[in-house]
Amino acid sequence: MTDLHTVEIAAVLRQLTARLIASDDLDEALEDLVETAADVVEGASWCAVTLVRAGGPSTAAASAGLPEALLDSQYDSGTGPSMEAIRTRDLILSDDLSADVRWPRWRARALSAGVNAVLAVPVDIDEHAIGALTVYAADPRRFTTDVGLTAMLVAEHAGLLLSAVLDRGRRAGVHAELAEALADGETVNRAVGIMMVQRACSAETALEVLRSTAQRLDLPLTAVAERLVQTVERRVSPPPS
Repeated sequence: MTDLHTVEIAAVLRQLTARLIASDDLDEALEDLVETAADVVEGASWCAVTLVRAGGPSTAAASAGLPEALLDSQYDSGTGPSMEAIRTRDLILSDDLSADVRWPRWRARALSAGVNAVLAVPVDIDEHAIGALTVYAADPRRFTTDVGLTAMLVAEHAGLLLSAVLDRGRRAGVHAELAEALADGETVNRAVGIMMVQRACSAETALEVLRSTAQRLDLPLTAVAERLVQTVERRVSPPPS
């Protein structure tokens, strides 16, 4: 679709929403984002999502056929359209890489891989995960003004949806962990109950407090639970006569 109009842009955003709205798996959601974004460009095209997290930049999802070395070279050198979009928080466009003098080493790799145009836009998921959505085209001059606008809207919309996906995934993980912890034994169960009463909080929050304490003390969760239960029992036990 060379020229995208309001109805078509709305359709792209609706398709993206339908794919991500019920997901609680970030990796699957990013794959859906990549597939949707690649479709906004006419002709052969690919898409990738770069995320910067605690370990540095990495490719979170990418279209099949996009050379991994093309993506990794940006992270190794710190230069390239994706890294520039992340750094400047702005749209980065090269509609004809053969005539572009930016990122010379990366550009040579791109051209040899059959990539002749690139468009990168920043994506913000939450304070722990920012990145870029990058679309690559086999043919030059495929990125019209409408395509650029659509990419920016998709990235902004995706950031909101992916934040919700990440939050649902975290909650699902906590719920699963809670069920597993409670199934481990009566001691953890009692410790969670004690924490709920002491802090007037939910079972999920109580478990998270116990887990954080266990991590800080470098102890198993069951050991922390036993200490809490024993401390409370000593407080409520009547003194010896």
